[in-house]
Amino acid sequence: MASCFSKLGLYALLIISVAVASSAYTPLLSPDYYNTICPQALPTIKQIIDAVVYNEPRMGASLLRLHFHDCFVNGCDASLLLDPSPSIDSEKNAAANFNSARGFEVIDQIKLAVDKVCGHPVVSCADILTLAARDSVVALGGPSWIVSLGRRDSTTANRTQANRDIPSPFMDLSDLITNFKNQGLDEKDLVALSGGHTLGFAKCLLFKDRIYNDINTIDPTFAKERRLTCPLAGGDLNLAPFDPTPAHFDSAYFTALTEKKGLLHSDQQLFLGGSTDGLVRTYSYDVKTFSADFAASMIKMGNIKPLTGEQGQIRIDCRKVNY
Repeated sequence: MASCFSKLGLYALLIISVAVASSAYTPLLSPDYYNTICPQALPTIKQIIDAVVYNEPRMGASLLRLHFHDCFVNGCDASLLLDPSPSIDSEKNAAANFNSARGFEVIDQIKLAVDKVCGHPVVSCADILTLAARDSVVALGGPSWIVSLGRRDSTTANRTQANRDIPSPFMDLSDLITNFKNQGLDEKDLVALSGGHTLGFAKCLLFKDRIYNDINTIDPTFAKERRLTCPLAGGDLNLAPFDPTPAHFDSAYFTALTEKKGLLHSDQQLFLGGSTDGLVRTYSYDVKTFSADFAASMIKMGNIKPLTGEQGQIRIDCRKVNY
């Protein structure tokens, strides 16, 4: 994919933002974690992500979403990747993930590849998720950032907690703010991370109520266009892009919000006369600031309650706990 943001000025800003955000690194995590034990790990992951996203740009958004949904449920510990079993109440069956979360086979592919180049299972599934999200954003023209590494994988999952903690597309602004605050994330993080919706698509089921019932907060022409592929009855699995450029990391998502063209109810809540309006407007015309803030917030989110040291395990298979 052609890069939308290769300008040196952007990356100068990102270096500053990453330096500031690095103060939030968990002590036992380090960007250099694999430099000695498996120096080929990160290049291998990037090579696979570049190929996968080139073949299917939508997969980049899906991998970013996996990381987000994993971190919001008891931290970034790869609990989302665990399949159902007699002892695992899989988060894959939570409302936000069931028949929706995708990209698991890409994580499996990466895990096999890195274990091969490393000679044994040394790279955690949690670190793979974190790096895959970063490399996907870069592959779609977005910013890069330094990823702290050394996370370990959980031995449990929690579908009930996933249902409670993953933000809903039907939430109002106050609920979104509270939801992010519960994860140690502030309003800037909320808006910046919501900007991940500059990539990818949503199912009709998730925005149907908005295009038919949010009459006062939606552009009439936009609503009419979306109804063509999202009928009042049926069509729940039909897809629509979050913004006009779903395969490019840019500021079109925020521009759409200022025009009342947010796809999800929760999207439009960010620009509806509330406390986040100013930041949305800034991001809509200042892509450098958005990219820098997005990178800083991704670092912050990636450091939510990681397992380190002797906690958890390094899974041999990302879908199963080691026994």
